[in-house]
Amino acid sequence: MGPTLTPPSTDPLPGLVGFTVVLRNAGLAITTDRVAAFLSALDALDVTDRVQTYWAGRLTLCSDPDDLPRYDQAFARWFEPERGGRTQVRDERPPPPPRLAALTPGDEASGEDGSDSPQIHARASGTEILRHRDLAELTPVEREHLRRLMALLRPEPPTRVSRRLRPSAHGNTDPGRTLRAALRNHGELRELYRRDRSRRARRVVLLVDVSGSMEPYADALLRFAHVVVRRSPGAVEVFTLGTRLTRVTRELRMRDPERALTAAAKAIPDWSGGTRLGEVLRAFVDRWGQRGAARRAVIVVFSDGWERGETDVLREQMGRLRRLAHRVVWVNPHVGKDGYAPVQGGIVAALPFLDDLLAGHSLATLERLLEVVRDA
Repeated sequence: MGPTLTPPSTDPLPGLVGFTVVLRNAGLAITTDRVAAFLSALDALDVTDRVQTYWAGRLTLCSDPDDLPRYDQAFARWFEPERGGRTQVRDERPPPPPRLAALTPGDEASGEDGSDSPQIHARASGTEILRHRDLAELTPVEREHLRRLMALLRPEPPTRVSRRLRPSAHGNTDPGRTLRAALRNHGELRELYRRDRSRRARRVVLLVDVSGSMEPYADALLRFAHVVVRRSPGAVEVFTLGTRLTRVTRELRMRDPERALTAAAKAIPDWSGGTRLGEVLRAFVDRWGQRGAARRAVIVVFSDGWERGETDVLREQMGRLRRLAHRVVWVNPHVGKDGYAPVQGGIVAALPFLDDLLAGHSLATLERLLEVVRDA
């Protein structure tokens, strides 16, 4: 039995509702539905028990791990004895330590004292919520969970028809194999062998903007690029865009993602700098694109479209890139958000040459990108 609360002399409802107002002022997303759920939970519990009141509020009024410290502080202040308010606390034992819901198997939290405290069974729903969270707004704990989820991605590279022929159950007759089989059977033709064109992985080029405006997303996008490179090391190229062009394919081929990201960060001299998309794309097309990297490839540009240089240069280079590539996809973290419109100079210049303009602010949108690339 936990510490008890002295029953108030008046109706406790105003005091409990006042507690939710304090939480709302502290920054928690307190809605009418959450308040109703809180009061309904207290109807089934002992409102004079501090522990039960604490957990009733925590499970119904907190919607984010960042809410927990603010909730604990507000709870302690609202129900402290000196308040002389509507509900008094007799026992000053602190409430149970905060516990985060495990988003992946093996992450079960346990109390510091070894006792069994209430568990929050929210793996599936927590993972689903995290998939749709904006990458720029994640807490450190959520970023760690995201890295694990991203490591589970299994990108399928796009394919194209090769000029080489291979044995097949369908297709045209293979005269050579058919004749050799007949010779082994003393000239008797028993079966027609066939051949068809094989398929091979189509090259994919990822161009990641690492300028200051893309800094909140750059780390997650490079981790995503690492997953794609590791899946098809010979068919994927990765470059970073900023004030200059940097090839980081070799660094991202390392097996360990942390070592790969560290090596890539050391190789990038213009991290969180300016943006000169037009000039950087011209460097890519001149040095890499025309020599084969972009020919019949799927080009994916990760950028918010902010351009400090001349947009005419960007328009010209996007036209060159479109003539070389099989498909051009632009991924903008702000696409799909409320109130967004493609009015940035870079987006306006590039839009006529794009096959797809996709969102890229969450794990779910990156999974959608993998589907588009696979079907290209």
